[in-house]
Amino acid sequence: MTKTDFYDDPAAPKANSIVVAVTVAVINEEGRLLLIERSDSGLWALPGGAQDIGESVTQAAIREVREETGIEVEVKGLIGIYSDPRHVIAYDDGEVRQEFSICFQARPISGNLQTSSESRTVQWVEPLELSELPIHPSMRLRIEHAMRANEGPHLA
Repeated sequence: MTKTDFYDDPAAPKANSIVVAVTVAVINEEGRLLLIERSDSGLWALPGGAQDIGESVTQAAIREVREETGIEVEVKGLIGIYSDPRHVIAYDDGEVRQEFSICFQARPISGNLQTSSESRTVQWVEPLELSELPIHPSMRLRIEHAMRANEGPHLA
């Protein structure tokens, strides 16, 4: 399934659904951030995805990181909640979601980097290299907040 992100775009389609999703900022002991190059868009992003019925949001965060990167994590805190109605995601099946994403902070506890059907590349990225990567503005905002996690949760 392909998707297109729209942010603050007057030509964006109108949302017709909302789904709870998670993203996870995993920072290792060296201060590097775990990122994936998404298979569907080619953009770099934090690992994440939709919460499944029967799991908590923290369980969804742990599962999504494992599935997309091969890394097991421990969730340590909340980066923020992102629900800006100006950000919609259009899927090729006609669904247009208003964003509702909870971004967590986590630390790696085990595992080895591996790709998945959703992650073309998985990499630990130095903070200074972030500006060189193609990252959607809504994801870049979460990453910036994650790198300044001591400011407390961001609510948007």
